[in-house]
Amino acid sequence: MEFIIACSARFPRVATLKKTASLLAAALLLASCSSEPPKSLVTPFPTVTPKPHPVQPVVNAEPVRGVWLTTVSRLDWPPIASVNASPANRISQQQKALTDKLDKLKSLGINTVFFQVKPDGTALWRSKILPWSDMMTGKIGEDPGYDPLQFMLDEAHKRGIKVHAWFNPYRVSTNVKPSTVTELNNTLSLHPASVFVLHRDWIRTAGDRFVLDPGIPDARDWITSIVAEVVANYDIDGVQFDDYFYAESPGSTLNDSATFRQYGQGYASKADWRRHNTQQLIEQVSRTIKQLKPNVEFGVSPAGVWRNVSHDPAGSDTRGAAAYDEAYADTRKWVQMGLLDYIAPQIYWPFSRQAARYDVLANWWANVVTPTHTRLYIGVALYKVGETSKMEPDWTINGGVPELKKQLDLNESVPQINGTILFRENYLNQPQTQQAVNYLRSRWGS
Repeated sequence: MEFIIACSARFPRVATLKKTASLLAAALLLASCSSEPPKSLVTPFPTVTPKPHPVQPVVNAEPVRGVWLTTVSRLDWPPIASVNASPANRISQQQKALTDKLDKLKSLGINTVFFQVKPDGTALWRSKILPWSDMMTGKIGEDPGYDPLQFMLDEAHKRGIKVHAWFNPYRVSTNVKPSTVTELNNTLSLHPASVFVLHRDWIRTAGDRFVLDPGIPDARDWITSIVAEVVANYDIDGVQFDDYFYAESPGSTLNDSATFRQYGQGYASKADWRRHNTQQLIEQVSRTIKQLKPNVEFGVSPAGVWRNVSHDPAGSDTRGAAAYDEAYADTRKWVQMGLLDYIAPQIYWPFSRQAARYDVLANWWANVVTPTHTRLYIGVALYKVGETSKMEPDWTINGGVPELKKQLDLNESVPQINGTILFRENYLNQPQTQQAVNYLRSRWGS
């Protein structure tokens, strides 16, 4: 029996909040599952002035035709060569690369960009909580000379393209190398410094990365404050979390035994407690966004399989690694509870992949959202188009166009599916995808 592993393609002092505290801090307090204020205020919440917003959330009038634009490891942007340029040349190269990408996306009919603003424990916006990302300059905490998120918003909106700020909530680093530890430790003198040095007791290793322990309530409050900072200060159209919640690997699991002993009383199993922790974060973030700006959409892009029918009669007729069991994310429940404006499962397999057929999963998710107000966008595997695969040969037949066409046809024929998101942007520029890109232009472009 074929079984697929659905690995992600995305690579204390007690303080009292006074009446004069900012809306951001108040929103976080209201969103928290506890009546107590967050205990860890080493990094103070920024003062923000909320902007006027409509009372009701804005509903998309047209289907989402989106793309993920990745910044972790500079996979899509910024250009690697720009990092070593002089400051002036670096800024101009990075900005031109981004506007060139936006021009191409507009020509292809892309109307939404999911821009990775928090690839790890650093920021691509002017934050008072996180240090600047080293993706722009090569050094954590170094001011890139402009605000990448603001630049993206200005240029995308100018072209009629919406921007969703994409956050990896728990990742602190992409590796645990000694050089990375040194670089993180060197941020201690910065304002703000890395969470790695400010809250060392929150840090664990998992999947050969430094991550935050999702079972620590203060850590979840801290993540919520980061999202709130962006929502309050930037004219974003949405917020998205990817599928990295409990992101472990067989040889690098997250050791949260002490955390479970401290916070897991009353749970029959650690797995149930972990799923509770993940849901708590989603509830807090959802509530906080709606308190700050109800028109900003909140969504999650989980692994395509919630659970397999062999483990749960409500699951899909699939045989793949499941978000419920692997990432401890009960994504179906979040939809049923109304916590999300949209969900964008990563259905990264062709129609012929029996262990996880595209049509089986797309229709399963359509049934999940049917009785709810949650919109459904499907994540499509652009990165597989044109790539030779023994298990999935469909991606190379006629440049992958027939398979891509079948997937888009299904997405447009099922009323509950409100859009498609391509993973990821730089694959639009690769030789092996050009037949598919030309097809997208003919189908979506103006």
